Order: sequence, then structure tokens, then C-alpha cells
Amino acid sequence: MSALVLYLRRYGAYHRDERNIATHQVGIPLIVLAVAILASRPMIVLPGNATGTPAMVLSAAATFFYLRLDLRFGLVMATLLAIACWLGIFVARLPTGSWLTIGMFAFSLGWALQFLGHHYEGRKPAFLDDVRGLIVGPIFVLAETAFALGLRQDVRDAVSGGSDRCAG
Repeated sequence: MSALVLYLRRYGAYHRDERNIATHQVGIPLIVLAVAILASRPMIVLPGNATGTPAMVLSAAATFFYLRLDLRFGLVMATLLAIACWLGIFVARLPTGSWLTIGMFAFSLGWALQFLGHHYEGRKPAFLDDVRGLIVGPIFVLAETAFALGLRQDVRDAVSGGSDRCAG
């Protein structure tokens, strides 16, 4: 069994209620974007007048993890994280009050949706039992989206082989 399938099964065991999954489809991307926004300061000018941020370092580390799990999902996650970093830099260039307000609002709303979903689920969030759930959440959302679009049937079948639901 691949590491991706194992992670999706474990994470999915905490996410069986469709309302919980729906709140995660919005909440997790908001949290990822908020982290990219909030971690886009300080900005460091790199050679060639490029910009570097802590968000880029975090995204590179996450991308490495996702690519090791699955090349295709990893490449999509890399693209999404790059977009989040680009948006993060855009927002981080705003005045401090605006940057913090937007970042904290997205972060708070994302987590509020997460906890609302787990209220429906009747089960605590996965990361409370295993902190790796924080990095698995975004690829779970991507996998759920792919499965809903009829993509990656091989992964969906492997994941559902261990449970009563396609993604956990």
C-alpha cells in the first residue's frame, strides 16, 4: 500500500460526513492561503531582484512531501502552493493593518469552517491525534476533488478498499 493511500485512509476516517468534507473543501484552502499570506513577511530580495519569503520555504517543504507521496498530486499541489505564495506576496505588500486583517480573517474563517465540519462529523479533527493531519489535509481536499471529477480512479479504488467511503 502506498504512503498516499495510507495517509488518505487515516485522514478520511475522520471525514465521513459530507457536510464535514464540504466545509473542508473551503476551510483548508482558506487556511493554506492564510498561512501563505501571513508567512509572506518578511520579504527578502534575492539575486536577480526576485523575492523570497518564509511562505516559499514552507511551500517548498510541503511540495517535497507531496511529490514523495504522488507525482501527479504533488505537481498539482506545487502549482496551488505557488499560486498561494504569489497571492501571499501581493497581500503582504499592502499596509500592515490590511495584510494582518486579510490573513487573520482567512485563517479564522478557515478554522471556524473546520470545527463546524467536525461538529457535524461528531469527531475531533485528525491532527489532534496525529499532527501530520495538518499537511495531509490539503492533499485530501485535492484527492476528494479529483475523485469527484472522476480522476485518479486507481487511487480512489485503493483508498476505498480499506473503508466504506471513497476517500476514507
